[in-house]
Amino acid sequence: MTALDFTVARAEALFASTLSAAEPHDRAVLDAAIAAAVRDYNGVRGCAAVMAEAYGEKPVQAAERMQWACDTARTLAGAR
Repeated sequence: MTALDFTVARAEALFASTLSAAEPHDRAVLDAAIAAAVRDYNGVRGCAAVMAEAYGEKPVQAAERMQWACDTARTLAGAR
């Protein structure tokens, strides 16, 4: 898995997580939410399925959440 693939996978998991995009979160909370989403949705593909469903139901809100998830995943990748 490349660094880009890993960042995309983390963004998909953050999207599917229960975290609020409106609140700041520290790294430990973000990492725990990513792990929980991957576990709860049976892997990254399950997180991607949650994301796809959200885009079908509420595309504007999904796009906003995905922007937050991508920005956050890139920040996490840069902090390593």
